[in-house]
Formats: sequence, structure tokens, C-alpha cells
Amino acid sequence: MEEKGFRRFLREQNVNEKVVETYITCLHDYDNFLKSDNKNLDTVNPNELIIYTEYLISKDKDLVLDFLRAIISYANYTKNYDWITYVIDISESYNAMDNFYSRIASVHGESIRDNVFKDLIIPPLGVDPEKKPDFTKIIMKRAKKIFGSEEVINLLSPCLHGRPPDDIPGDKKKLKELGIDGFLMKKHEELINRLEMHRENGTLEFAQYIDDDVIEFIKNDQMFGHGIREGSTIYVKKIPYQVKQFLDSQEENMKRYYMCYCPWVRGAMKENTVDDSLNNFCYCSAGWYKLYWDQILEHPIKAEPVKTAINGALECKIALHIPENVLSPYIKK
Repeated sequence: MEEKGFRRFLREQNVNEKVVETYITCLHDYDNFLKSDNKNLDTVNPNELIIYTEYLISKDKDLVLDFLRAIISYANYTKNYDWITYVIDISESYNAMDNFYSRIASVHGESIRDNVFKDLIIPPLGVDPEKKPDFTKIIMKRAKKIFGSEEVINLLSPCLHGRPPDDIPGDKKKLKELGIDGFLMKKHEELINRLEMHRENGTLEFAQYIDDDVIEFIKNDQMFGHGIREGSTIYVKKIPYQVKQFLDSQEENMKRYYMCYCPWVRGAMKENTVDDSLNNFCYCSAGWYKLYWDQILEHPIKAEPVKTAINGALECKIALHIPENVLSPYIKK
């Protein structure tokens, strides 16, 4: 580990000294762990990261978050962004089931919540994501039996993991100036510009590297990004989690696997073990878009999955239904 340079990098980022020491300790501990295989932080393949996070869980699961934060910082220092891809694989939506646990208690009470999660331990941050779908199936089967499908959808629809901050004031201004169709086109153009910058700089868009094939694929379909309006409905497609692997894969189950962002279900596509218990889970993903548009329009909308990897499609398409009276002021004649 390039400790001296890494310390300097963290201080230049105005990282608190206590946090600096925490990160250094985390990475030293990882280096010591790797010594038994004659590896170190700078030689180990990042795809082996899950071995250590599962080891940490066996010792103290509270150590995992600091370690992953340390790895991300070290990846940004060394510009070895492969680490970030694997950190995202491990950490993406890690708190979704904890939030589902809390939401059921908030809406239906702790006793019913305890029935849904009886004798189960929610997989913690750091566990191999491939182990999560089996847990999800049990929870969804129990929830459907207790609540029925409609209420399960209601519980999932607000999204279980939230979104990173959006420029809501800036986007409201653009929407007012451009109208809804111009706004959607502008947001797609901004997406392509951002991807082109990632391509030039060799940096990541969320969890993936960007090349010409990725940009061409996304550029050719405006539904990627913010979508296209048809009447009072906006149809939007999720960019595949790993576009290159999606495009290169020959097996349909692996295409669906590389499309999906959600570790709570995606492994079931890889293993061809998807069943009906997972059918409604993508309302959580639809809710990710709802969180945004509810703020932009200052009015609740209805978001529903139309096509998803879980249901066998080779695209994830979401319908955003907006009341006509809410959308009409933004439709330019």
C-alpha cells in the first residue's frame, strides 16, 4: 500500500484525521489478511474483495462499512477503478431489506413485521450478493400471503433504498423553460455528454466503464435516462447495470443478470431460479423514478414496471403515469 501518498491524498480531500487513521488501519488489516496467499492490496484481484468482506462479517459486521469506504478512497487515489465496481456489487441497495423491515413495522405494526421476518436474519452489508435472492423469495412469499399482492406493491413502491441527491431546483427550471418533451430530450443529451466524458477520462458511470459501444447503444434510444412521453405517461428504460457484458452475453439469463442493478434478485437470473415470488419486487425500482418525479412535479405520480429482467424481458421499462392536469402546463403546443 502506498501509505504516504494515500495519507496526503486524503488530507487534500479534507478528510478528518480520525477517518484517515481508520482508513489506514482498515487497509493495513486487509494487507495482513492477504499475506497468507502471498498477495497484497496492490496485487490482489479486486474480484476477490468479497472473500474479505465475508471474513469481516464473521469477526464483526460493523467493520465492513469503514473498510469499503477505505477501498473506494484508495481506488480513487490509485485510479484503479475496478475496485469501485466490486464495492458497488457488494454495497448496492444493501439496506433495502432493513428499510422493508422498518416500513412494514411503521405501516402495519411490529407484530406483523415480526411474522414476516420470523426466524430470519437479514443478510448484512458485505455478504456475497449471490446469497440474497433466496432470502428475498422467502420474504416476498410471506409478505404476499399476509398482505396480498396489492399491499406488497404499496410497500415496495416508495423505493426501498432511495436515490442520491438530484438537482431538483435546476431540473424544475429546465422543465419550465423547455416543456416536458424538450426537457426529456435535454436530459438524454446531458446523459450522453456525461458518458462521453467518462469514456475520455477512463472513469466509471456508476459501476461500469464506458466505451463507444456503450455510448452508441444508449444514444440510439432516448428512453434510456429520463424517457419519452406518450400522452400523459413517460416511458423510461434503465440503462443495464453492465452494458458491455449485456451486449456481449449470448445466454438470455446472463443478459438479464447484467441488466439488473438489484443484488436482492439478480443472482436468481444468473442461476435460472427466478420464480413467481419475485414478480412484484421491481416496483421498488419503479419507485426510484417516482421519488424524482414526485419532487419535480410537486405531485405524486404512479410508477409501474412494464417489462423487467425478473419477468423475462431483455429490457427494464418503467411507465410513469402523470395526471393530465399536472402535466398539461408543461406540454408545449
